[in-house]
Amino acid sequence: MTLTRRQVTVAALATVPLALGAAGTAQASPRRARTLFIAGDSTAAQKYSDAAPETGWGMALPFFLCKDLAVANHAVNGRSSKSFVDEGRLDAILGLIRPGDLLLVQFAHNDEKSADPTRYTEPWTTYQDYLRRYLDGARAKGARPVLATPVERRKFDANGNAVPTHGEYPAAMRALAGEEGVALLDIQALSLALWQRLGVEETKKYFNWTDTEQDNTHFNPPGAIAVARLVAGELLKHRVLAPRDVRRLDAEIPESWITWPSPAAV
Repeated sequence: MTLTRRQVTVAALATVPLALGAAGTAQASPRRARTLFIAGDSTAAQKYSDAAPETGWGMALPFFLCKDLAVANHAVNGRSSKSFVDEGRLDAILGLIRPGDLLLVQFAHNDEKSADPTRYTEPWTTYQDYLRRYLDGARAKGARPVLATPVERRKFDANGNAVPTHGEYPAAMRALAGEEGVALLDIQALSLALWQRLGVEETKKYFNWTDTEQDNTHFNPPGAIAVARLVAGELLKHRVLAPRDVRRLDAEIPESWITWPSPAAV
C-alpha cells in the first residue's frame, strides 16, 4: 500500500516543533540533533481536533525530552506489528531514519485480533518475526531499536484489582528483547501498576471517558501525559537516553499543553 500525501505530511510535521528548537541550539552543541521515531498503534498516535479529547501518549512524550531530541510519531490507529509493515509504514520510517536515531516500537493491541488476518499475529511466532523486522531495519540504518510492551487497558475485576489484557504478547516481547539484546521498556507492567494504584474510579480520569463514550483503551490528556512520563523514565532507566536528554520527569505537566491540530491542516 502506497502512503498517502497526508500520511507523509503528518510524519514530517511530527518532527517540526522540536526540530526547530534543536536548530536554535545547533551552534551551542556539537551533538547532531537526533530523532526518536515511534512505530505503534492508536494508544501512541497523533490525534486531531475531531477526536479530542482522545490523546496518544506520543503527543505528550516531547514534554519530557530535551529540545535537541525530536519526536517523529508514525504511530497510526488500528495498526498491528504486521499491518504497519504490510502497508509500507516501516519502510517509510527506514527511509528517514539516520545513524544515531532511535526507533521505539510498541504493538500488541491489534495483533491480538484473531478474527482479522490482516492484523493478527501469534505471540511466540509471527509477532516476534514481525518485531525482528523493526529491529533489523533500524540496525541496518545505524539507528538504535527499542521495544516497549503495550500499555495496559483499563480493566478491573470484581475485587477492584487491575487485570492484564494482553495475554502472551508482553512475555513474547520481553523474551525477544532478551534474545536480541535490545532495550525493553516494560510499559505494560508499569501501567498496570499505575492503574492499580489509582483504582477503579480515579482511572476514569486518565482514559477517554466522556458524556458519550466510555473508552477503556485510549487516553485523554492526563492519561497520555502519565504514560509518556513512564516511557521517558524507562528510556532513562535503561540508558537509552542520558540525563541531559530528559526533563520534567517529576514536574506537573499542564493539560493545556496538549493540542489537537485540525485534520484539514495536515
